Amino acid sequence: MKWSCLSIVLLAFALARAQTPAEREAKLGLSLAQTGACPEALPHLKKARSLSRDLKMEIGNAGVRCAMLLNQVDDALDFLRALRREFPRDPAVQFLSVHVFSDLSIRASQDLLFTNPAAYQVHQLNAEALEAQGRWDDAMSEYRAILEKNPKLPGIHYRIGRLILSKPKTPTTFGDAKKEFTEELSIDPHNAGAEYVLGEMARQQDQWPEAIEHFGKAVQLESSFADALIGLGRSLTAADKPAQAIEPLQHAAKLQPGNPAVHYHLAIALRRSGNKDEADKEFAVYKQTSEQARQLTHNVQAGVLGPQQVDPQEQQQK
Repeated sequence: MKWSCLSIVLLAFALARAQTPAEREAKLGLSLAQTGACPEALPHLKKARSLSRDLKMEIGNAGVRCAMLLNQVDDALDFLRALRREFPRDPAVQFLSVHVFSDLSIRASQDLLFTNPAAYQVHQLNAEALEAQGRWDDAMSEYRAILEKNPKLPGIHYRIGRLILSKPKTPTTFGDAKKEFTEELSIDPHNAGAEYVLGEMARQQDQWPEAIEHFGKAVQLESSFADALIGLGRSLTAADKPAQAIEPLQHAAKLQPGNPAVHYHLAIALRRSGNKDEADKEFAVYKQTSEQARQLTHNVQAGVLGPQQVDPQEQQQK
């Protein structure tokens, strides 16, 4: 390629300032990247090692940008992984991650659409996009179209069931949704999510034996399913079996120690089973985690909206 006078000057200046061979490699790659010569820059950026933190940040950013421009996805992910490993909480790296993953998602969607337009996955991708927009009926039509061609495809009845529950409630909502989740389990008996939702619907209707059965199956399928453990514990307590509720709730508390709800329900189960001292300890943890959750919500609102836009009533409670 032809080099401009400015490019040559930048390159010479960068190489003159570089001290070690690693720094010279890095500076050469950065200078080439700054002039838009990504095909030439990328090999040097990939070789750059043992650098200062500032140079690692520059190399990572330049490497991601050049690799994405050249559609070299593996290289882009390698640079991004290095940045996330070195700067795990840096907002600039987090922001870059969002854009890279978003861009890769769009590219993969386009690749699927152009190379396999008749595949059922195209319908599913469209359905998921419609679902995210709250267009429940349109999304359901896409899922139904998938089932017409693939009636035994796992996961689709589950998604339809969730859509039914997302729509405004009607007298038949739970019945219609239950039918879909039951059908899903006939296709995929290992779908813990379907068991969990069936348990949650039964719990909301005070059908404790059915709720306990479904939550129990969900936990058997996924032993670390915290929400199912909480649902199981709540249902056992409500069914006047608080002693049996303690174990699943304690397990959930280990999985989600910062979740106020699990500590609250564990405290209730302990108290109803006669363990007053342990119950008091859990109530104290509940209050502590509730305050931490409230403070986190306040901090997020203040960060997004600004301190002046946060609910004045919440400010007074603080």
